[in-house]
Amino acid sequence: MAVDLRVFGETVLFRLGAFPVTETMLASLAVSAVLVACATALGVTVRRRPESAPAALAVLTVEWLNDMVAEVAGRAGSFVVILCGTLFLYIAAANLSGLLPGVHRPTASLAATSALACIVFLAVPAAGVAARGVRGYLAHYLRPNPLLLPLHLVAEVSRTVALSVRLFGNMMSAQLVVALLVALTGFLVPTPLMALDLLIGLLQAYIFTVLAIVYVGAAIRSADE
Repeated sequence: MAVDLRVFGETVLFRLGAFPVTETMLASLAVSAVLVACATALGVTVRRRPESAPAALAVLTVEWLNDMVAEVAGRAGSFVVILCGTLFLYIAAANLSGLLPGVHRPTASLAATSALACIVFLAVPAAGVAARGVRGYLAHYLRPNPLLLPLHLVAEVSRTVALSVRLFGNMMSAQLVVALLVALTGFLVPTPLMALDLLIGLLQAYIFTVLAIVYVGAAIRSADE
């Protein structure tokens, strides 16, 4: 039974001790569990049946992620590939989960998109420090003039907010439009729009991932300057 309490505007469904659980949390957990199960199954398939279609799909996906990271960031480091591959697969799966009846799309929640943006926000300095050390990374905030330090800090925060709000706004609006049309006309007429919603979900996952690669790649490339 839902209790009369809200977290980030969402009703708390139940509590695990002092920890509140919302519909977005449950949907995110379900999407993550499905992705882990699929990744585990594909890993076993690649080892045991490398010539099968699922194994080929898994290999092509990894190669595509490596190529995308190398093209955007300039190098295909394992940290960046793992981070951005995970972001893309999770966001794509979360976006597409909204097409299932009765499923709450996690990325239509500002709390979920903010958490994803915060992961990118923390990954940028982590990659920069790993590439050139703490002093070397922090020094780039003082270039070309120490007076620009506040602007650099504002840019870090603003792009994190932009990542979160962009994904949330696009997925929330797409979900509302499709739901409204389904309610007014039934399932037959909105079918093309649901296909468009699927395309938008994949596109938004791709855009978020590319921006994450750009930000992390910029921190890494600063070590070469």
